[in-house]
Amino acid sequence: MSLTIRHAGPPKARHVLPGFGLTLGATLLYLAVIVLLPLAALLLKSAEIGPARFLQLVTSPRALASFQLTLGAAALATAFNAIYGLLMAWILVRYEFPGRRLLDALMDIPFALPTAVAGIALTALYAKNGWFGGVLEPAGFKVVYTITGVAIAMAFTSAPFVVRTLQPVLEDLAPEAEEAARTLGAYPFTIFRKVILPAILPAYLTGCMLAFARSLGEFGAIIFIAGNLPMKTEIAALLIFIRLEEFDYPAAAAIATVILLTAFVMLLLANLLQAWQMRALKKT
Repeated sequence: MSLTIRHAGPPKARHVLPGFGLTLGATLLYLAVIVLLPLAALLLKSAEIGPARFLQLVTSPRALASFQLTLGAAALATAFNAIYGLLMAWILVRYEFPGRRLLDALMDIPFALPTAVAGIALTALYAKNGWFGGVLEPAGFKVVYTITGVAIAMAFTSAPFVVRTLQPVLEDLAPEAEEAARTLGAYPFTIFRKVILPAILPAYLTGCMLAFARSLGEFGAIIFIAGNLPMKTEIAALLIFIRLEEFDYPAAAAIATVILLTAFVMLLLANLLQAWQMRALKKT
């Protein structure tokens, strides 16, 4: 009598945490219902218009003026946050001082504060009879109902993206390279430019791109300080809302698609930068 010996294959690797399939399925279902379906509906609505009609809607003078204001104000807000966010992250990470934890907590207020409340507060400050506006307007610097006011509102709501993206990178930055450069006689600015900036650059650019993408979709904080004057201070998000109130769904979908694609490109670039940073960290 012969015995057949079967060699069992290698044991299957077991996940440390069970239930991966269930959790992944629930997550993908949530993503599809909450995020992908609305976006797909928007894109399908835009596709129904046809290329010629779509181009006509998004290149109308009013739409182009709203795009120009939105992109220009978002660029100004991002430029401000690029400087402010870097300085604030640097102070919170590199220095110990009384009230540091409170200042760190205040960075998250734009996340928690309703944007309409932020808009009302900014308007009260920069209006002609406000604390800041009462000083600025007599000097010939008007904020409310201008692109400056729109940029300030965008900067307020998007500032945490730069700060919170840079903080963990600065905290994990090894001090040995800075100490070596300092020992070799390098000046502080040279150390920052040659040692620190290359290490934080991917995260820095990611934070700026996230802030820009966030500014594109801002609505509540802007409508109060902008004045919403067509062809002057009317942002794209407000024009979408107006077209919906007029039951002009094709125009609303077309304008929204342009903003969506612009924000998607910025988020895609941000994710590519994060992937580049992770690869660089693995090599070091």
